[in-house]
Amino acid sequence: MDQAVNLWPLLGIAVVVAGFVLRGSPLLVVCGAGVVAGLAAGMAPLALLAAFGHGFMKTRNLTLIVLLVLPVVGLMERHGLREQARELVRRMRKATAGRLLAAYLLVRELSAALGLTGLGGHPQMVRPILAPMAEGAWEQRHGKPDAALAQKLRAMCAATDNIGLFFGEDIFVAFGAVILMHTFLRESGIAAEPLHIALWGIPTALFALLIHGARLLRLERALLRAGAPAALPAEKRA
Repeated sequence: MDQAVNLWPLLGIAVVVAGFVLRGSPLLVVCGAGVVAGLAAGMAPLALLAAFGHGFMKTRNLTLIVLLVLPVVGLMERHGLREQARELVRRMRKATAGRLLAAYLLVRELSAALGLTGLGGHPQMVRPILAPMAEGAWEQRHGKPDAALAQKLRAMCAATDNIGLFFGEDIFVAFGAVILMHTFLRESGIAAEPLHIALWGIPTALFALLIHGARLLRLERALLRAGAPAALPAEKRA
């Protein structure tokens, strides 16, 4: 008779959902979910602590990679990267914040599908380049955005990068999640090639592109309707 499967470790998923709904610290939420799942699986406290330490030691180099990016980005910003990005998009008369982000979404998703996940990202692309370009496109048509509107534009830039990466990388055959699913299915006696698993990610990626792309194309209209000041374009105000 097959051994009963312990489903109590799935409580960790509930902790993650509840933590993000309550807007808790991501680090604390994930750590709390790991503790709950480990205890529910019957792990001893010392074994659970050892698992956390082992995971940290295996991924400690990732932190070093992130820290190496920050000085480079900071140096470029000091020499006017953000200002140049803003001025570049202000020269494009037909550019809008929504069109700019829709184009970035397409490029981000396609590059992630090819495994080039490092071409974007919040510290190296969104903050120094994409967000200033979106603000510059808005300023070129509607005047300088106020603090609240600027935060909304920056949040949409970050969300666009996340969506393009999340759904695009699922198509890449060597993506870690694809390999994990392949291994799990193989151990369960189900034959599924990584290429087939990756191909089934294409419909989801297409729907994500269409849905979020439509939201981005209506972005300026939605922000203006929500109460953003509909100022005249810069050349008319001058």
